[in-house]
Amino acid sequence: MLPYPILTLGLLLMWLLLNGFTAGHLLLGLVVAVFASWAMASLRPERTRLKKWYLLPKLVGIVLYDIVKSNIAVAWIILRSGRRRHRPGFLTIHLDIRSQFALAVLAVILTSTPGSAWLEYDSNDHSVLLHVLDIDNEGVWRDMIKNRYERLLLEIFA
Repeated sequence: MLPYPILTLGLLLMWLLLNGFTAGHLLLGLVVAVFASWAMASLRPERTRLKKWYLLPKLVGIVLYDIVKSNIAVAWIILRSGRRRHRPGFLTIHLDIRSQFALAVLAVILTSTPGSAWLEYDSNDHSVLLHVLDIDNEGVWRDMIKNRYERLLLEIFA
């Protein structure tokens, strides 16, 4: 009946938190949560294997540090917008990651870091298209993504 009971419960609780607790919202939220759980089951996501789960705190620390650093860099670009022109651009990076879950985590990391956005993933040649707010040196961006994020994700999700 419920292929993902935790997902169903989480969606129901979120529904009630957003809409208030009434009998009608409880019933409607339950219907929405059950159908969403069934929809998720039909997608049949791959099983995620965490090979080195103990590296997750390191990844979280690196990402939080980079988010703070990027926020400061973007604020600096905005504050100095009249003096120096920033160079926005697009960047294509070939990835070694094949796990869909690891790719999704990398997409979240790159999009949540201010100044960069994951635009497209090409599954034929395993490359990602990024938009970068200030792309002074493409090599630095490639090195950061390949050696800072992808290498760690490959260790965690291999």
